[in-house]
Formats: sequence, structure tokens, C-alpha cells
Amino acid sequence: MQRHALATALLCTLALSACNTVGNEQDSVATGQLVPPPPAAAAEAAQAARAVRALERTRSAARRVHAAPMMAADAYAMAPAPAPIGYQQPANTEKYAAHDDNPVHRTTEQPVSTFSIDVDTGSYANVRRMLNDGARPPAAAVRAEEMINYFRYGHPAPVSPDVPFRVTTELAAAPWNAKRQLLMIGIKGYDVPKATLPPANLVLLIDTSGSMNTPDKLPLLKQSMKQLVNQLRPQDHVSIVVYAGSAGLVLPPTPGNRSGEILAALERLEAGGSTNGGDGIRLAYAMARQGYVQGGVNRVILATDGDFNVGTVDQGALETLVADQRKTGIALTTLGFGRGNYNDALAEQLADIGDGNHAYIDSLAEARKVLVSEMGSTLLTIARDVKIQVEFNPAVVAEYRLVGYENRVLRNEDFANDRVDAGDIGAGHEVTALYEITPVGSGAEQLPALRYGAASTPAGASAGADRTGEVAHLRLRYKRPGEDDSRLVTTPIARSSLQATPSDTLRFAATVAAYADALRGGSRIGDWGWVDILRSARQVRGNDPQRAEFVALVETAQSLVDDDRRETAVAD
Repeated sequence: MQRHALATALLCTLALSACNTVGNEQDSVATGQLVPPPPAAAAEAAQAARAVRALERTRSAARRVHAAPMMAADAYAMAPAPAPIGYQQPANTEKYAAHDDNPVHRTTEQPVSTFSIDVDTGSYANVRRMLNDGARPPAAAVRAEEMINYFRYGHPAPVSPDVPFRVTTELAAAPWNAKRQLLMIGIKGYDVPKATLPPANLVLLIDTSGSMNTPDKLPLLKQSMKQLVNQLRPQDHVSIVVYAGSAGLVLPPTPGNRSGEILAALERLEAGGSTNGGDGIRLAYAMARQGYVQGGVNRVILATDGDFNVGTVDQGALETLVADQRKTGIALTTLGFGRGNYNDALAEQLADIGDGNHAYIDSLAEARKVLVSEMGSTLLTIARDVKIQVEFNPAVVAEYRLVGYENRVLRNEDFANDRVDAGDIGAGHEVTALYEITPVGSGAEQLPALRYGAASTPAGASAGADRTGEVAHLRLRYKRPGEDDSRLVTTPIARSSLQATPSDTLRFAATVAAYADALRGGSRIGDWGWVDILRSARQVRGNDPQRAEFVALVETAQSLVDDDRRETAVAD
């Protein structure tokens, strides 16, 4: 009914605009001039049309995700109402760190690729929010590795905590070009049941500035934190620090079984004032040090839209502050909220530097996923400074490209340098990475042939060139919590492991990677388009509610792209 009412209002607006236009045209006949429609009326009509289309797309997405009714309902509840006619939308000041796709490397020139693992998922949820709002996300908001790692792939788990994770690989043809191959690297962390998690010392650092005074910010934040509080045990302790114009302690360290006091403190929070994030971070770390638990979980959870505007506002200075505090053994998790002024660049980087993870909360369903279903992996670190290094065999691989992880690429010499920070793995975490490789002699090379061929054999490649039975050699370094020296795990990748048909696991990961690429412009997936991505997503969604939601998002993205093309065609 509401949609029909909006449509009726839109038609009335268009009719009034048309009447005004006709009248103006009749008045102008005597002078021989044609008067265009009034700009304001045309703009308002276009804005109303966009609002109706955005609402219909949101509702259509909610209807399509019939396999996940709770998630769909939450997404619908958080969808913004259409703006009234004449409403001026505030300027969008969201901030994203621009990044170029990783380049294609010629193996004879650069056989070694090194990067830090990443378990953040914020990009996927944030892009989902934009699509459900009826907006195409900016390319900088799309990070392929966070799209891929949003999902679970069922990678095999380690058999014991002696080695805290297990590494597996799969090699098969790339769906967008059968002459190329995809190498999937899967890492699964040792899981720890919630009941046996060590005691937790948590500091909830909550942004209560004026910019948080919208339903998708502080109100959603408080409801999200309540879900976490309900999981706490008597041995856990929680402090609450807030910051606006200045920072303050709302709740001193309180045992988890006193949930009434903790929830009451959360409920009293109100938004107002400017945002002094730097002071809040300092006070939060001070409280974490005061309640430090040896051998336990010590973590600051920063919940914010990232709109720091007083005090220490320089991102570099904030990163230095967090990097210094990381050395005390206290991790930092960041939870992003809201739209319009969200600072994704700051939230993501602070979590990376703070030995933590970053998530974006767009609904209560996402809060349950991050703070309840995945609480162990969110809170408990089982491996620190995890780095991956892959050496490709130039006798077998002509070219390769790492999909995503652009801001996690490391220098090759940093792999064995234990002073260089890298990503962490939480209990039960899964990490998935993809390489697109071009076999020697396939004819699918993307780089132009060298006039004089390879000038020389790169250092370290001669031994690998003789092992034509290997595609690559994978090395992984990690530190156990509390240790300063890294440990090494190695895995050869044999040519014989190539599968004629990729597993559903690899097919789904490849489909998500293609989705991310298409959102960024579609320069890496050949002739594949939205129709191919959607077909593949439907084929491998199974009965997983999150995969069903993904299919709906692909449909929404395709619809938005088609709308843009039609509007561009009309404008031309």
C-alpha cells in the first residue's frame, strides 16, 4: 500500500509538472519560444522516482531472501524511508581509501608474492547496505578479500591446537577464462568452544558524538552491544568508555554476570557534541591495561562512524597511537555504523594496525553474526602476524595475479622479519585467498611478449624451474600469542592437483571475486558479466541463507547497473 501511495504521489508530481510545462509552452507560442520544464519540478520528480525505485529494490531484495527471513526483516527495518518531495539530502562525506587492483606479474621477473592475511568483513556488509539503499557503491569501498572472507567455505580444520590452523589448496580452471587457472588457499583456525574461552577483559569504546544521533548509529549500536553482553560469563569483565567532545568512563570493570548493570549503562547513552576519538582511544587502552588478564582476552572494541573532528584527528597520528598500544598485548576491534559520514578508511586501518578485525554493522542480523555466532573468532586470537608467501615455478606458470589484499601486500624480505606486523587469526576463523595464474604455453598471457625474452633467470627461481611437477611452493609464518619468534609451515602445490572441474567451494569463492570485480568496473573477469555472475551464484548457493542473500544482492546490483545504463542512454 505504501509503495502504491508513493507511486500515486509521484504521478501527481509529474502531472503537476506537466501541467505547468504545458501552460508555459502555450504562453510562449506567441513569442515563438519553447520553455523547458521548471528545473526544480523536474529535479523533485526525478528524486521521487529514484526514491520509489530504491524502496522497491529494497523490498524486492527482502522478498528474494526467503531462506533467511530474520536477516531480510532486519535489512528491511534498517532501510531508510524515501525522502519527502523537496527534501535536501545532506552531503555524503563517507571516506574510503582508494586502491588499484593488484597487477599481473610475469613469473620469470617476479616469482615470489608475499602478503599478510586478512579476516575483515566490513566491506561486504557496507556494500550490502548501499545496494539495499538503492545506490551503487564507490569502487574504493569494494575490497575483494573482505567480500570473499565474509563467507565460510568449510576448509578442513586442524586436528589439534599444536599447530593452530590448517592450510589447504585447490587448483582448477578459472570460470571466466578456461585457459587460466585459479589457485585457492584456505586457512582454518583451531576452534575453541565459547564455554572454554579464557577470561575476557573487554573495553567497549562507544562514540556518542552528535553524528551518531540517527537510528542506524547509536540506537543500533546499543542493541548490538546488548547481544554481546548476553554472552558474557562471570569470569569476564566489561568497561564502557564513551567519547564526544571529551572522553569519559561510564562503567568501571564489571563482571559479566552483572548484565543488568551493564545493560542499564548502555541504555543511558545519548548522542551529542563533537567527536574526540583520540582521547577516547587513550582512555580505553588505559582501562584495558588496568583490567589486564594474563593469558586471557584483552581487547578494546571501538564502535563508531569514524567521524573524528576534534582532538587528534589526523589518521596517521591515530594509527601511531594504536600501533604503540598494540605492543602491550591489547587488541583493537572496530565496528562501523551508519551512513552519510562513515569513515571506512579510518576504521579499517585502525583495526589492521591494532591486531584486530573490522566489521560493519548494518543490521541486528549482522550484529548477531559478528558478536554472537563468531564471538570466539572475533575475540580470541590463536595466531599472530600471519604471513603468506607463494613462490611460483616459472617453468609452469607464465603469469599470476593476487585477487584482493591490495593494502596487505608485503615486501618479500618482510616475510621472515618478525618485527613486521601482519594479520591475526581468531579461534575458528577461516581465511581464503585466490590467485589467478596463466600456465606456460596456454596462450592466455595478459602481458606483452618481451622482445628479447627473459633477460636472466631471477634469483631463487633456478631450482624451482627444474621441478616441473610443482606449480608453486607455499610458505606461511605465524607467531603463537605471547611469542616473539615466528614458526614456518610449508606446502608444495603439485601440478597433479589440478582438477578438471572446480569444487562448489572454489566456484562460489570465484563468483564472489567476480562480483567484487564487477562492482569495481569489471576489468579482470574477461567476457563475464552480471548475467554470468548471477547464474553462477544461483548454481552454488545451496541451502545457505547467506548465499541466498548474496544472490539477491547480485540481482540488486545488476538492476542498479541496468538503471544507470538506461538513464545514461536517455541523457545521451
